[in-house]
Order: sequence, then structure tokens, then C-alpha cells
Amino acid sequence: MTFKTTIAATFAALSFATAGFAADVTVTDSYARVSSKAAKSGAAFMMIENATDSDDRLVDARSDAAKMVQLHTHKEGENGVMQMLHVEEGFAIPAGDTHMLQRGGDHVMLMGLTKSLDHGDAIDLTLVFEKAGEVTVTVPVDLERKPDHGAMKHSH
Repeated sequence: MTFKTTIAATFAALSFATAGFAADVTVTDSYARVSSKAAKSGAAFMMIENATDSDDRLVDARSDAAKMVQLHTHKEGENGVMQMLHVEEGFAIPAGDTHMLQRGGDHVMLMGLTKSLDHGDAIDLTLVFEKAGEVTVTVPVDLERKPDHGAMKHSH
């Protein structure tokens, strides 16, 4: 086996391993946004599908786009005002199911942005799952998307 063939075989093996590992959890329809050009924080939203036979949990997220990245949700407070809360235990991703990270609900919060997020930009975001491990996605910045765009619709 030549050196070139060995390198090609090694690259192919690593590619298949990464694809198989990431195939357990699929992240689609991702986007990030900020409220204004001067914003110091932003959020990322996406659809996470667990195609395995066992439950998983999104436990962390990381990105060079912000000094601090946390998993957040919205919850109605005692006075009826919605509050944003850090969800330290993360989000359950049930076996064979989909979990939406969407505006007004669960999302990835980007605090202390390291650069402005302009429409058309993209950020790298690493999602950390208990079982599936790390999945890195490139998330486009979309400042024009409507709140319910991409949300799953359930009609009876």
C-alpha cells in the first residue's frame, strides 16, 4: 500500500466514522439572530432529530461567536411576564423524536457576542449530547425569518 493510498484510506475511515456518529442526531433548519446591530447577545434555533432507539439529552453548546453560550427556555413568571431561564440539565431528545429549539421556547443563547452577527453571516456551533457526543453545525444568521418559519405544524 502506497503512502497516498494509506492517507486516502485513513481519511475515508475517519469520514465514515464521523458521518455515522453524527447520523444518530440530525440538526436541520438552524438559524441565528440578534435583535439589533448593537446587540450584545443573540440566539440560535434549530430542529434536532434523534434517530436512535434510546433517549438522549442536549447538555451543552459552544461557539467562538460568543463569550458565553447556554441552553435557555422561556417560562411564564408569577406575574404573567415571560422570563428567559438557563436550563442547566439541558433538553431531553427522546428516541425517535424531534425537539424544536424555537423563538419563545427552548433555544441556544449567545451572550457577549465576539463580533456582530449580520444577515447572511454564519457561525459554527457545537452541540454536546450525553450519548451522541459533539455535533458541530454551521448556523446561518437570518435576521428576516419570521417567528414561526420552519416550526413544525401539527393539525388534526
